[in-house]
Amino acid sequence: MEKGVKVKEINLERGSPTVEVALRNFVNELSTAKRIGFKALVLVHGYGSSGTGGAIKAAVREKLKERSLSGIIKSYVGGEEWYTRKREFTESCSQLKDYSPYIDGNRGVTVILLK
Repeated sequence: MEKGVKVKEINLERGSPTVEVALRNFVNELSTAKRIGFKALVLVHGYGSSGTGGAIKAAVREKLKERSLSGIIKSYVGGEEWYTRKREFTESCSQLKDYSPYIDGNRGVTVILLK
């Protein structure tokens, strides 16, 4: 990890994986990021072509609710709610301010704070 870098962007859409593969990649990336010392993740999962939300997004949001991740994840917020919770997240990890214009209102991303 570059010295001083606290945020990692993870693109779960790359390569058009199945939901199962995307979830496995997410859990692996999450564990690695925590071990290396990142403070936050900007997770790109897409919003889906149907306009109602993509399968990867739905699966990731469900996975984030699992107790098994409670020791790793402090909090998370979707891009659609970023504006109302931005201060909380940027106070925990100031480097998220650099991503804010990209996150704000973007229903295809989720921001995660790590413990």
